[in-house]
Amino acid sequence: MDPARQREIASKGGSSVPPEKRPFSQDHRLAAAAGRKGGEHSHGGRRRPGTEPATTA
Repeated sequence: MDPARQREIASKGGSSVPPEKRPFSQDHRLAAAAGRKGGEHSHGGRRRPGTEPATTA
């Protein structure tokens, strides 16, 4: 696809939804919670080996 056409299409993203119907743009905590929830589901709620949080002694 022509890059200019692709940019034109991408620039229209979300414009069909009025701002008051876009909750993530109004409440960033809601967006963060949704992102966490999606991450848990996509990874099965498990951490990958080597990504355990650091513990303090």
